Amino acid sequence: MAKRIISVIGGTGLQGGGVVNALLAHGEFKVRVATRNPASDAARALAARDVEVVHADLLDRVSLVTAFKGAYGAFVVTDSWDPTQGAREEEIGAAAVRAARGAGVEHLIWSTLPDVEKLTGGRRKVLHFSGKAHVDDVVRSAGFARHTFVQAPMYFQNFLSVLAPQPLPGGGRGWTVPMDPRKRVIHAGDVGDVGKAVAAAFSARGRLPDGSVLAVCGGIYSWNDFLLTLRALGHNLEIVSVSAEAYDRLFPGHPEIREMFQYFEELTYFGPQREAHIAAANALVPSGFTTFDEWARSHMKPIS
Repeated sequence: MAKRIISVIGGTGLQGGGVVNALLAHGEFKVRVATRNPASDAARALAARDVEVVHADLLDRVSLVTAFKGAYGAFVVTDSWDPTQGAREEEIGAAAVRAARGAGVEHLIWSTLPDVEKLTGGRRKVLHFSGKAHVDDVVRSAGFARHTFVQAPMYFQNFLSVLAPQPLPGGGRGWTVPMDPRKRVIHAGDVGDVGKAVAAAFSARGRLPDGSVLAVCGGIYSWNDFLLTLRALGHNLEIVSVSAEAYDRLFPGHPEIREMFQYFEELTYFGPQREAHIAAANALVPSGFTTFDEWARSHMKPIS
C-alpha cells in the first residue's frame, strides 16, 4: 500500500527542515515539500532524498492547492522574519490553514507560539509570537479530523546567528540583555527537535488527544546558564544587564526584541500553561530532547 503523504510548508527552512528529517527517519509517510523555488540547491537536495518537491507559495493561496492535494497530513510554519510575510503572518497563516482544509487534509499541525499581547493585557507587543497565536482559532474551527499545535523553543541555533556574541559597551564580548540574567525563564532547544514531536504526532493519531499543544524544548535556562556552559567550553564571554531605556538606545529600532525578553522575565517563554504543554511533548517523545550542554559541545567547539 502506498504511503500516505505529509505536506511540509517551510521544508527548506530550519524548523520545517527538521520536520522533514524526522519524517524521513521515521519512514511511515511519503514527504512532500512546498517551496517557492524548486530549482534551489536546498530543494534539489531534498529531491535527492526521495522527497516530493512542488512549487507553492504562502503568498499565493491558489498555489497551495498543489501542496496539499492528496495529502493526509500537513505541517505549516510561517516565517515572521521574512519581509514578505512578517506583518501579514496572521493573514497568510489563516489562508494556508483554510487551503489545507479545502484540499481534504485530515491532520494539520500548526506551528504556533503564545499570544504575548493577550497574556500581558496588551502591555507587550511581540508580533512574531502573537501573529502565530492569532491563527490558532482558525485551526480549531476549520473542521479538520485532527489538529495539533506545536510550539518551538528559542533555537540554540540562534547563538550561531542573531544571538551570536557581540562586542559589549564596556569591552569584551557577549550579550546585552534588558532582563535579569539570573532568571531561569527561557525555554530553549535544538530546532531539529521540533521535527521529532511533529513526526510522533502524525504517527500517534488517536493516541494523541485532538487539539494537543506540544511545547518542545531541551530545558529552561537563564542567560547565566548559557554563559556558564560556554565558559566551561573555554569561551571568554560576559553578560551585561541594562534597563529597557538603555537597551533601546543601544539597539534602536528593535523594541519587539526588548519586549520579548521582558515577556520572558514576566511569564517565561512558553507562558502560564508551559508545564502541561511541555509534559505533552515529553510524553510523546520519551527519548527526550537535546540540552544546551549537548548542543554547545557539538556546535560551539571547546576552546583549549
